Amino acid sequence: MLKWVLIAGIVGVLAGSASALFLYGLEYVTDTRLSHGWLLWLLPFGGAAISYLYMKYGGESGKGNNLILEQIHKGDGIVPLRMAPFVLIGTWTTHLFGGSAGREGTAVQMGGSIAEWVGKWFRLQAPDRKIVLICGIGAGFGSIFGTPLSGTVFGLEVLAIGLLSYEALLPCFIASYTGHLITTAWGVTHVHYEMGEVPALQPMVLLKVVIASILFGLMALTFIKLTHAMKAWFGKLFKHAALRSFVGGFVIIGLVYLAGSRAYIGLGIPLMQQSFEEAASPLAFIWKTVFTAVTLGAGFQGGEVTPLFVIGSTLGSSLAALLQLSVPFLAAIGFVSVFSGAVNTPLACFIMGIELFGGEGAIYLFIGCIISYLCSGRSGIYSAQQLGIGKPK
Repeated sequence: MLKWVLIAGIVGVLAGSASALFLYGLEYVTDTRLSHGWLLWLLPFGGAAISYLYMKYGGESGKGNNLILEQIHKGDGIVPLRMAPFVLIGTWTTHLFGGSAGREGTAVQMGGSIAEWVGKWFRLQAPDRKIVLICGIGAGFGSIFGTPLSGTVFGLEVLAIGLLSYEALLPCFIASYTGHLITTAWGVTHVHYEMGEVPALQPMVLLKVVIASILFGLMALTFIKLTHAMKAWFGKLFKHAALRSFVGGFVIIGLVYLAGSRAYIGLGIPLMQQSFEEAASPLAFIWKTVFTAVTLGAGFQGGEVTPLFVIGSTLGSSLAALLQLSVPFLAAIGFVSVFSGAVNTPLACFIMGIELFGGEGAIYLFIGCIISYLCSGRSGIYSAQQLGIGKPK
């Protein structure tokens, strides 16, 4: 136990500091893009440059989060330390020029590569190496969103559908909570949202939440299928990674003008904030899904989780009037439920909901996460995630 307090604590300190650096840089490049609209036209060139660097010097780093999951399951390779600076610079580039991507992938990859380096420094053997990599995932996730408890469970739950690795529970908690404390100690603040008034537990309200949760699960499934299809389509048409991103950049520019708005590029935080304040456009979640699928399919760096938050909250917000429920109430349920279905981590998403929105609406958040998880099929956004216990097709 003392050994893991030390090792997990070190992973948390380093991963939390890396997350703070990343978030400060992300804020800067986002503000720069908003101040200079012409940067969007450089998106194809920025994407091509990063893809070329990955192809030339990145090695296995190009597998992203899947590489870390593969090493936890198999342990027959390495997670290179250069993954951290590569994904850091790559994600900054994506957001500087207007790609639609998230930030959890960057934090998890930085945490995983740092954890691998710490494991080598302590000369950990195979079973302990698995635990330290899980610590890296938890520390990265917990520090980037300011949700250390869900970061802990996410690190355990994301490995295999239906299974939890309890041997890593304490180390992952130490790493995740330490990472969160270090990130906040660097002066980073996280955006939180209000769920609003939670309706009384009544049969009709429960029925409406169940209906919405089914739609959240189907939306998660749509996102999974479309993103994988875009990756396969771009890979088939353009064999060279740099050309793939170059063409994808122009497709995203075309989508911006087709949608008539730049609200769907970048993280989409303003769009998400608006979804908690007023009913979102019925097309907002569709546009964000398409923008993100094209961005990731074309090989741009970044994560999927924040766009999933945006998709879920805008879908919930747009359904509120139809189901006669409060806008922020249904936006909050959609926020965590679509994420739950897409990543197959219902427990982590439920705990995240409580960390972000409080415990008053816990029963509704739990229903949303579980039903969305059951309705999203057996696949997920991470292809290296294993199927531990059967899940409905």
